[in-house]
Amino acid sequence: MKIITVCGSLKFQKEMMEISEKMELLGNCVITPIYPVRDDKKIYTKEEIAMFDKMHKEKIKLSNAILVVNVDGYIGKSTKSEIEYAKALDKEIIYYTDIVNNLC
Repeated sequence: MKIITVCGSLKFQKEMMEISEKMELLGNCVITPIYPVRDDKKIYTKEEIAMFDKMHKEKIKLSNAILVVNVDGYIGKSTKSEIEYAKALDKEIIYYTDIVNNLC
């Protein structure tokens, strides 16, 4: 069993949830990001965004690996930062595109 933190753009929320389900069914413990649930489309404050970032990095610290959801090869600035952070902590990096290709 691995503890895996899912990383990637929130525009891929559907793919993140699908791959999280598949990875858990394979016996992994999966930690997912927080998804905005506000109906009023309120933009988060800088402090709230900083807290989400800090807590996501704590999730990476707890994990054995990160799973980068890179649909069509897309990796944004924030996700690049998370990959570098995980590498600095010597965490395994798993890419969504590799898993999807292997499952097909």
